Amino acid sequence: MSVVETIKEKAERVTRIGRPGDPGALVRPKAARLFWFEDDGFIPNHPRWPLILYRSVIRRPRWLDPAAIFEDLFAMNGWAASWRNGIFPYVHYHSRIHEVLGVARGVASVQFGGPHGRTVRIKAGDVAVLPAGTGHQCLEASEDFLVVGAYPPRGTYDVCTSVRVHARAVKTIAKVPRPATDPVYGKGDGLLSAWEQSRRRSKRP
Repeated sequence: MSVVETIKEKAERVTRIGRPGDPGALVRPKAARLFWFEDDGFIPNHPRWPLILYRSVIRRPRWLDPAAIFEDLFAMNGWAASWRNGIFPYVHYHSRIHEVLGVARGVASVQFGGPHGRTVRIKAGDVAVLPAGTGHQCLEASEDFLVVGAYPPRGTYDVCTSVRVHARAVKTIAKVPRPATDPVYGKGDGLLSAWEQSRRRSKRP
C-alpha cells in the first residue's frame, strides 16, 4: 500500500468520511461468471471450485472512496484482513486460503489460472473471488489501478511461486474449507451455490 493510501485509509477509519454507511446498499445484483482452470504441473488451481467474476457489481458514488466501499462490504460479509495495493506482476497463488479482489480504481489485464490460463480485463467495480490455488498475475495496468484484497476467517495466507512446492500445495489446497459467506452477497448467493459444484467444467472468459 502506498503512503498516500495508508494515510487515507487511517483517516477514513477515524472520521468515517468517504466510507459507506451501508455498503450492502451499493451492491448490484449480478450473475457470476465462472472460470475453471486445470492443474498445469506448476500452478495447481483448484480441483473443484471455479474462479468467480462479478462485473460492475457495486455502485461507486463520487462522494465515497471506492476502496472503503470494498473494505466495508467484504468485512460486513466476514472477509477481513483487507489491504489496498495492486496485483503482483509475477505469477503466484495462495495454497492455504481463498482470496477476493475488488477493483477500486483503474483497469488491468490479469492472467488467471497461470501461464496456460486466461487473460481477463478487469476494471473499477469488478470483483474476482479466487479459490485457493488459483494462479494470478498482473500483465498490464493503468497508473491509477487499485485493488482491495481480503480473506475469509479460516485459512493461512501464503504466496507460492515455485514449482518445487506444487506437490505439497495440491494437498493443502484441497483442505481449505469453503467459506460460510460470499464476500459480496454474504449468505445470499454467489460462491455458496457456485462452489457447491464438485464436477469440473470449462468455460471460456
